[in-house]
Amino acid sequence: MLESIHFLLSYTCNFECDHCFLYCGPGAGGTFKIEQICNVLDQAVETGSVKGVCFEGGEPMLYYPLMLEGIRQARQRGLSAGIVTNAYWATSEADAELWLRPLHELGVKSITMSDDPLHYGSNAGAHKQRVEAAAAKLGMGAGVICTNRPAVQAATATEPAKVVGSVMFRGRAADKLTEGLPVRPWESFTRCTHEKLEAPSRVHVDSFGNVHLCQGLCMGNLWQTPLKQMLAEYDPQAHPIVGPILRGGPAQLVRERGLDHAEGYVDECHLCHVARKALMPRYAKELAPPQVYGTK
Repeated sequence: MLESIHFLLSYTCNFECDHCFLYCGPGAGGTFKIEQICNVLDQAVETGSVKGVCFEGGEPMLYYPLMLEGIRQARQRGLSAGIVTNAYWATSEADAELWLRPLHELGVKSITMSDDPLHYGSNAGAHKQRVEAAAAKLGMGAGVICTNRPAVQAATATEPAKVVGSVMFRGRAADKLTEGLPVRPWESFTRCTHEKLEAPSRVHVDSFGNVHLCQGLCMGNLWQTPLKQMLAEYDPQAHPIVGPILRGGPAQLVRERGLDHAEGYVDECHLCHVARKALMPRYAKELAPPQVYGTK
């Protein structure tokens, strides 16, 4: 049952991180208008099951007035609201409090931030400290996402070398960070280990109307099909991408669609990303938008 909707408020971001699985950056387009946000919120309420929304990106705080109004509209409809941000705006504790106070007044109970060496290099941790201190003053919670650059754990007598770290090899991360890492046989990736593709409890929605089951893997488009109808008609086994993955993971997607492949990949997400990118010309509606795959 669908319980939450995460707005990809914009693909624009002030960073252009190698580990981004959405290919976000300063030149990325695709930003919501307030009318579109209200449309999605109304559709969310109509489902009867969605209880909350989250504003993400890209970097949602780059469009602060738009985000604030989106949160206000969500709260008016009885939905909870959260935010995921890189906290670039927390240049001091006082500034962090200035940005957080209007969110607190709208009933945002917690904020989640990315603060790690991949974002801030040797200054990692400073933004976290400022946000946590400001949030504590306001009575808000503050969570942290810390993504580490992938590293290799050496082989032992009983275990082969393997990749350790928290990077998901999707989008730009699959294209930029997999070179030189140890791989496993492509046939070994027989299930999706991250998403609830059969019965999603959370989806992402972008300004193009795409409803993402996983970034770049779409259930449908809510500018074309109302969300409530889309959920009722969703048949995961009949979906040209989801179906094979449910039947045997990314490896089965490669088999059923007759794709060329390398002998090995870093993980399930890596193989899935490469396979989906190859399938984009065949399944443009299901694999969208192109920019998530690093194409225009």
